Amino acid sequence: MPRHDFQIPVHFKHRVCFTRNAFDASNPLLREILDEGGGRRVLVLVERAVVDAWPGLTRQISAYFADLGYDWRGVRILPGGETVKADDRLVREIWTEIDAEHIDRHSYVLVVGGGAFLDAAGFAVATAHRGVRLVRFPTTTLSQDDSGVGVKCAINAFGKKNWVGAFSVPFAVINDFAFLCSQDEETQRSGLIEAVKVALVRDGDFFRWIEEHGAQLAALESPYFEECVERSALAHAQHIAEGGDPFETGSSRPLDFGHWAAHKLEQLSEFRLSHAHAVAIGLALDTLYSTHGGWLEEAAAERILRVLETLKLTLWDETLELRDASGRRRVLEGLEEFREHLGGELTVLLLQDLGQGVDVHQLDAAGIDLCLEQLRLRAAVASPAT
Repeated sequence: MPRHDFQIPVHFKHRVCFTRNAFDASNPLLREILDEGGGRRVLVLVERAVVDAWPGLTRQISAYFADLGYDWRGVRILPGGETVKADDRLVREIWTEIDAEHIDRHSYVLVVGGGAFLDAAGFAVATAHRGVRLVRFPTTTLSQDDSGVGVKCAINAFGKKNWVGAFSVPFAVINDFAFLCSQDEETQRSGLIEAVKVALVRDGDFFRWIEEHGAQLAALESPYFEECVERSALAHAQHIAEGGDPFETGSSRPLDFGHWAAHKLEQLSEFRLSHAHAVAIGLALDTLYSTHGGWLEEAAAERILRVLETLKLTLWDETLELRDASGRRRVLEGLEEFREHLGGELTVLLLQDLGQGVDVHQLDAAGIDLCLEQLRLRAAVASPAT
């Protein structure tokens, strides 16, 4: 039988913008982005926690669109947080709104919120009409410096994180630094873990900059904090656009350094552990394992751990002690789930140097146990029992 192969090239523009007070009438950025696409109908979805922190936001958004000539369909305030990814209820609610407001593929849905809300709402928008134009407004450090500039969206299923989802490039991402103030200080600071991560796997100079300015970052000093968020976001976006595998068809995912353990820790803790704190633990574990395996010098590993401690990130949680009936740590289940999620051979990126990774295809349980014991002891010294 004859076989016919056709090449279908697809090109996307990934717009990543930085501003302050995007919904101020004097700020032209959003209007310019919407005009570029030519669509006229606009629906805005806002996470409730953002509205609680910013009571005048919905009025400001409505006022912004009042005289611009768009077919304005209003603001919907919706629940957020990690629980909205536990099932498809929020997704279905957004589908209902999109249908009721006659939002089509040339319309815009603006989504304002943190990473979990962007994930779930983004999945709804990506699957309505096989994809409506999405404009993301990440509001947390973690979403502005990492996930919000990504090209993925998902909800959880079968006890596994991000099992149901899609690759869908947003029409635009607008990082409005004013939204960062809607978080408490600890949440603002912990979100910098993804900046540390991307620096470690892509840009040693950026890591050294974080190391040099650790005290200012821990104190949330605006010029340094915002520069760190922006550099991290651009490093993530650059890797996605230029790294050769934007839709992750291979088995190597450098931007998931530290995440095989992090995703499992979130699940095992029933999401008591935030993504940021779980990634901090996972990153510390994989840093120590990089040294254990002979790839990374101990002095470099110590520098990394000190940066995490300077940023006041906890490097241990009792969830790590959970074991199955055979006595094996349950966090190790994350390795097989990570392999299955990627498909093919297990591939975990570890470190050879600051800014340089190496793909590893096997991690031994005994070595992980050793590294976890190092973390436990270090945490005990940092926070002795009273």
